[in-house]
Amino acid sequence: MDLSGVASLLQERLPEFSEALEVRIRAEVDSYADDSVVPGESLRLSLERNARVVLAYFAKGSEPDTRPARETGRIRAEQGVPLVDTLHAYRIAFDSLWAHILDEAQRHPEVAEAQLAAGSSEIWMLFGRYAEVLATAYRETSTELSRQREARRSAVVEAVCRGDITDRAGLDDAARHLGLPKDGPYAVVVVAGLGAGEEPLPGIEAALREAHVPSAWGLLLDQQIGVLSLAVPDAETLSLRTLRRRRARMGISPLFDSLGDTPRALRFARLALAGLAGESAGVARFDDHPLAMVVAAAPEEATRLVHVILKPVLALPPQDRTRLLETLRHWFAAGGRAQDTAERMFLHPNTVRYRLRRIEELTGRPLSDPRTLADLGAALEALRVLPH
Repeated sequence: MDLSGVASLLQERLPEFSEALEVRIRAEVDSYADDSVVPGESLRLSLERNARVVLAYFAKGSEPDTRPARETGRIRAEQGVPLVDTLHAYRIAFDSLWAHILDEAQRHPEVAEAQLAAGSSEIWMLFGRYAEVLATAYRETSTELSRQREARRSAVVEAVCRGDITDRAGLDDAARHLGLPKDGPYAVVVVAGLGAGEEPLPGIEAALREAHVPSAWGLLLDQQIGVLSLAVPDAETLSLRTLRRRRARMGISPLFDSLGDTPRALRFARLALAGLAGESAGVARFDDHPLAMVVAAAPEEATRLVHVILKPVLALPPQDRTRLLETLRHWFAAGGRAQDTAERMFLHPNTVRYRLRRIEELTGRPLSDPRTLADLGAALEALRVLPH
């Protein structure tokens, strides 16, 4: 009898060995304690298959077969068992198998000590090889599962934003799937894309989670869309702080209470993004500049408004036109006070008053009339949002 004979004998007792080892692993490894996570049949089958290839290596000198190790890594990843626990259980299995080999060898004094010493080295060599294959399969499967989960989450976000889900049960199920509370307040964030399929805010969900703001994101061809839960205290402030750290252009909707209102909130968020001045990064909230959002929502009508209200001013030579429009903007920013406007522009107050009178003469609209102020303010905002 030699070590190969011992291995052959143990092959016949694999079911008994697997049952005993299952009990030990469930007792020593937390993730395996509940058989609803790792069912008994799955665990025993894995133990038998892995032990069989190890014993075949010692019994027949077979080339190590790594397929059971790869299968174990894949299945444990699908079951959600942490990799560290999977490797712990795997090491326990190898340790227990070698202990059984030594125990059986003691019953056969003819098994040489040198063979056992060599076998001890070989079995841990096999463990290292199989553990590496297991871990690689586990990580590959985890990556693929994560990709599939993100694709499903993105699809649910899109469905909610399109308004495909309208009944309460469906919305509650969507909230559960996305990891969001069933009730608001929520906000929608729209981020301008960098290119086809490229995330402008990679890792934003994890960053918001660290700020205790749950969110779910979807990636469209030219935009990234997020639904944020702002139910905890200071959630709006925390989310804005996190978003503003990113160098991206984004619009944020007003708060809303039901996921069923997400399509309307998405429209507001897109209007906020469209109303963001310039081309540089920035965050625009719809509620901060509602007039700009309305202008962005109706560009043709806003352009017509500009021509109706400011046509005589726009017809001036470029230098005169710019001077009058800048004065009017500063006057609005100064709350209609000529003295403050003059200080802002480093001009004499009479110069400001003269320019304001020229605007009144050109437009035929007195600045003392509230309706004139509303029209001029809207036209100036349209010029800012739609400079073309």
